[in-house]
Amino acid sequence: MSTSQDMYEPSVVIRFAGDSGDGVQLMGTQFVSSTALAGSDFATFPDYPAEIRAPAGTTFGVSAYQINLGAGPITTAGDAPQVLVAFNPAALKVSLPLIADGAVVIVNTTSFTSRGLSKAGYEQDPRSDGSLDGYQLIEVEITRLTLETVKAFGLAKSDAGRCKNFWALGLVQWMFGLGLGTIEQWIKTKFANNNTVREANLAALHAGNAYGETAALAAAVPQLGARKAKFAPGTYRGVRGSEALALGLAAAAELADRRLVFCSYPITPASPLLHQLARFGKLGVGVFQAEDEIAAICAAIGASFGGAIGVTSSSGPGIALKTEAVGLAINAELPLLIIDSQRGGPSTGLPTKTEQSDLYQAVYGRNADAPLPVIAARSPSDCFEVAIEAVRIALRHMTPVFLLTDGYLANAAEPWLIPDMDDYPPIDTNTLAGKPAGDVQTAVFERDPQTFGRPWVSPGTPDLMHRIGGLEKDIHTGHISYEAENHQAMTRLRADKVASVAKFIPDQAIEVGPPEGAVAVVGWGSTYGALYQAVRRLARLDARVSHIHIRHINPFPANLGELLGRFDRIVVPEMNMGQLGTLLRDKLGVRTVQFNKVTGQPFLIQEVVDFVRGQLAEASGEEPLPRIVQGDRT
Repeated sequence: MSTSQDMYEPSVVIRFAGDSGDGVQLMGTQFVSSTALAGSDFATFPDYPAEIRAPAGTTFGVSAYQINLGAGPITTAGDAPQVLVAFNPAALKVSLPLIADGAVVIVNTTSFTSRGLSKAGYEQDPRSDGSLDGYQLIEVEITRLTLETVKAFGLAKSDAGRCKNFWALGLVQWMFGLGLGTIEQWIKTKFANNNTVREANLAALHAGNAYGETAALAAAVPQLGARKAKFAPGTYRGVRGSEALALGLAAAAELADRRLVFCSYPITPASPLLHQLARFGKLGVGVFQAEDEIAAICAAIGASFGGAIGVTSSSGPGIALKTEAVGLAINAELPLLIIDSQRGGPSTGLPTKTEQSDLYQAVYGRNADAPLPVIAARSPSDCFEVAIEAVRIALRHMTPVFLLTDGYLANAAEPWLIPDMDDYPPIDTNTLAGKPAGDVQTAVFERDPQTFGRPWVSPGTPDLMHRIGGLEKDIHTGHISYEAENHQAMTRLRADKVASVAKFIPDQAIEVGPPEGAVAVVGWGSTYGALYQAVRRLARLDARVSHIHIRHINPFPANLGELLGRFDRIVVPEMNMGQLGTLLRDKLGVRTVQFNKVTGQPFLIQEVVDFVRGQLAEASGEEPLPRIVQGDRT
């Protein structure tokens, strides 16, 4: 399929879909590796069910992996896939409403039996009832051809069937003109100790690729191409959000010259961070998998009390359990990083679907007046930068810090320019050098006048024994105090400490668009990619629209109020029911127009474009702006 209709930066969007056991996620990651080495920019979106293994062939058991690749800049996994590979009828039924008109649809016809169609909820076969008339339908007996290919290896039928993801991947590699070397090497490494499985998968990969070269199929299946991206000079690697976050935490520990201790309890979608950090023992990272959420955060607080950088992680339900201990860290004035990988809720909710619904929880969700800084990552690679920034804030101000990511960021991938760590300044750690001349207890709570951070003194430090705890303390000595005026002063101090963060963070910038205008599209977190591309599209219509994306959410950058005041309307797209909008009204008195989405799926570029166009038309009293070509999917 040609991408010439994409009048901006051409890209191609591909979606693989099948049962949870079909190896769709593996197929997607291997395809991404090949496209990255071929020089394309890319962004991915793994989308999988909450059930570990839902009933095969059902719609609620469909696992999918979407990739957007091209010349770039690519910042989302794309709106409407132009290529769909569906391993069964359920995958087709779930994916069909999402794909572009005229898309190439490759279906595994082996699974289109009467039973398979019935389990997917089809009364008639969509291949023959006109449902697929608007698409380029390619019917391939993927399962049967795979079984024939690997028959000679003597695998059980169920094991042989598992090779079909590599058979299909071989075909897709041919469609995009990509080599097999990277995938071959992965298979050889992965199955180095199982000769039969290794050779069977290699055979399936080559068979699928050869199938694409046959004259009969070549006439029906277009060979696609994705343009190479023009990257800045440097060394790149593909990185998922969880990987970048883990690397950022390890780098922050190096910059601070402190050990990092990560204490967590497994929960979706936060668990990949635990898995990543468990591999970093040689980097001085300690990992503790606790018996529950409360134990995890209390252990992290203990690590910070002992002089290490304490980090804990969870998703919304687990963060709720940690809340009381967060207050302890605030009152004890200890550095602590709390990472919230948000998911759909409330309660168990949608464990594998993304959402931004924990912003209230991060900013306000504690008993008493207990403020703390909140920072949010906007892309998988940005997780690295945000991890360092969050640790820097925690140690400079001696306070817990919330770092917000979400399920989309944790699992999505993109190219990452590996940074030069010499470009990062060291992280100061508020040490107290030597024995103080006066009272030790007073010296330990003598706070910096700019940051309000107290010295970080580890227990057992000679001549610096001191009292610390969760009871209210005297503002000067740190001794327990129940005095009314002292509590007023300490409450004010805790608020001033968080407010002082604004003095050390950069002014809010405009991502794209003019410095003033009709509409400012304001976002935070993982909505960045869709909002950025939407505003770029609108710029082609000379629309006076700008994109502002907020990293530091509490406190806001000092200039944010003035910046927003330059625009007639403030549109806030969020994957919640309007939490950033509430915060902007609370802190800055700004009126916002909300665009809320809580479907468990990221924003599409086009739906943001359409909403903003409506706002522009409403403000001007004119007809809506002309629709932008749907083919632009960067």
